[in-house]
Amino acid sequence: MAETLEAAAGSGARNDVELAIGGMTCASCASRIERKLNKLDGVTATVNYATEKAKVSFPADYAPADLVAVVEAAGYTAALPEPPAPVGPASADGEPPKSAAELEDERRAVSLRQRLTTAVVLSVPVVLMAMIPALQFRNWQWASLTLSAPVVTYAAWPFHKAAWTNLRHRAATMDTLVSVGVSAAFLWSLWALFFGDAGMPGMKHGFDFAVSRTDGSGSIYLEAASGVTAFILAGRYFEHKAKRRSGAALRALMTLGAKDVAVLRGGAEVRIPIGELAVGDLFVVRPGEKVATDGVVEQGRSAVDASMLTGESVPVDVAPGAAVTGATVNTSGRLVVRATRVGADTQLSRMAKLVEEAQNGKAAAQRLADKISAVFVPTVILLSLATLAFWLLVGSQEAGVATAFAAAVSVLIIACPCALGLATPTALMVGTGRGAQLGILIKGPEALENTRRVDTIVLDKTGTVTTGSMALVGITVAEGESEDEALRLAGALEQASEHPIAKAVAAAAAERTGALPAVEGFENVEGLGVQGVVDGHAVVVGREKLLAEWAQHLSPELAAAKAGAEAAGRTAIAVGWDGRARAVLAVADAVKPTSAEAVRELRALGLTPVLLTGDNETVARAVAAEVGIEEVLAEVLPLGKVEAVRRLQAEGRVVAMAGDGVNDAAALAQADLGLALGTGTDAAIEAGDLTLVGGDLRTAATAIRLSRRTLAIIKGNLFWAFGYNVAALPLAAAGLLNPMIAGAAMAFSSVFVVSNSLRLRRFH
Repeated sequence: MAETLEAAAGSGARNDVELAIGGMTCASCASRIERKLNKLDGVTATVNYATEKAKVSFPADYAPADLVAVVEAAGYTAALPEPPAPVGPASADGEPPKSAAELEDERRAVSLRQRLTTAVVLSVPVVLMAMIPALQFRNWQWASLTLSAPVVTYAAWPFHKAAWTNLRHRAATMDTLVSVGVSAAFLWSLWALFFGDAGMPGMKHGFDFAVSRTDGSGSIYLEAASGVTAFILAGRYFEHKAKRRSGAALRALMTLGAKDVAVLRGGAEVRIPIGELAVGDLFVVRPGEKVATDGVVEQGRSAVDASMLTGESVPVDVAPGAAVTGATVNTSGRLVVRATRVGADTQLSRMAKLVEEAQNGKAAAQRLADKISAVFVPTVILLSLATLAFWLLVGSQEAGVATAFAAAVSVLIIACPCALGLATPTALMVGTGRGAQLGILIKGPEALENTRRVDTIVLDKTGTVTTGSMALVGITVAEGESEDEALRLAGALEQASEHPIAKAVAAAAAERTGALPAVEGFENVEGLGVQGVVDGHAVVVGREKLLAEWAQHLSPELAAAKAGAEAAGRTAIAVGWDGRARAVLAVADAVKPTSAEAVRELRALGLTPVLLTGDNETVARAVAAEVGIEEVLAEVLPLGKVEAVRRLQAEGRVVAMAGDGVNDAAALAQADLGLALGTGTDAAIEAGDLTLVGGDLRTAATAIRLSRRTLAIIKGNLFWAFGYNVAALPLAAAGLLNPMIAGAAMAFSSVFVVSNSLRLRRFH
């Protein structure tokens, strides 16, 4: 196999695969597998202990099965991704069928719970008898041996099995520490009971939180052996449950989609599994049903609730021609939709993939923790032996052996680096999962680290700060005229035109006045406007020059309205009929109603907003003033956006960029932090570090707050994990920690780190 891998390394093409890893019990295991894979020429691997997955990039000539073989040779299991199973009807309880990985996970949870129950039930009386002399009846020590034996063998078997596997591969992990510590305590107790004085009837001894200075032949540590096993199993069990909870948001996201769909075949509805739906198929979505996949509405009008994908609670109205996203809910009318994306290409699948990839990443601080974990276990074993030797040399002749032994066992047990391995991945799992629920996709830990440093945010105008489409924003009419009548006549004439400004006027007129009348004698005057007859009125709509050709001149009031609209960066349209100019309409790329609030929130986070646009200075300044932005970069060509970001960076600023268009993609990639609006193009979304699924700019502030909060949790976890080991090891080596207390503290550290990460689930 080695020859095959070496030969394959010469190829330039690369593939990626995600392996499901089994048998890992701590961060040291993940580090060991990662080192084994990265030793292969051309292979880059990242192994995540929390998600139990390895993300591997390898030359195209490699066989993925060879990568699996490398993992298995290290003493662990690895499985290639399962092919997507065809989705059939849900089970009787409405749940989708469980995958092999989920079934294996449940099996492990049951086994862990059974061993934990055994350990707790049998360990409690052993610990109580050891701690309370009043409970130490005649021959109590033999009862303790009877109760603790199943704990040290059956309940602790996973530790012993993993330690033996590691020994065969000349490695050591946390399980090695636990197995050696528990076995040493139990075997010492057996020696003391059968060959020392501890087995004598009437033997009693007290319990100290520190190591007791007693005669070695009369000391037993059965409470330490069974108590440590129970505490560490409890830590593992609660850690397992917490890890499941931390990934719950991603699992919920991946199961949001519909399970079957009503497809139109030959004019009739046929219900098929979602896996059989193809691009181009027409399918029906009734009120209350989920949209089966991404598509375009062909028939019907309704409101679609996209809150599960975007976090926005207000349903969006859709009509023929509108795009809809799979897994959103149709709230009212019947829709017929043409499928445009299916399977892994849908927005829901891409969201789930982005979140999953982010959870497999590692922050820079975690990489340091991994390096420490890799050498930590061998170091601890050496430290334990040094502690044993030290106490044997300095202790008194009677108490030296027992004291040395207890201190050495405490060092073994207290030093397990589990919390270090869980510090980053659990926080990432919860943070990215919570982000997905809020319509925020975080691509990885590097994005989190960049949010802390960002001090400037560049906002693309069109489609980000504004809606990206023209809309009617103002009407001024001559004295004695009706706004509704002016808009009705202008809208009727403009609906025959394809110009974006004409469409904006026609849409506003239809919304405000209802059905528009028909037009006779419609004529498009190139570059000037349109004219025709509506309800017997000769109507002219367009530039002032067009109306002047018909001797329809603007009154001072209308002329002032036109000048004011143009000064504000809007397009002014004059409307006249029956020989007189009667109204001026103002059309503009309307500012999103939430943009001003979003800018305020970004400022509150310490960011300086900058408006970037290709529009002229007047329009840009008007939009900037409306939303509260002072710094404007206007008349910037698409290719100049990257250079604009570079100039800001050259000034010493750390720049975030928010945009949604194809011409924003390069600038998003150049920025220190790219925020892509999910309503934009695929190119922009791919280039961004954070993707905002909805089009609300306020989500940018929420994304930065969530990212910073997640990063703070990661750093807090690492601080406590490092601090715990740094503080606890000297105490254990000094004989100030009883082995059982050391086991409880070690288990608590892991549970604390995971529980601290779970606080992100409450982020709002």
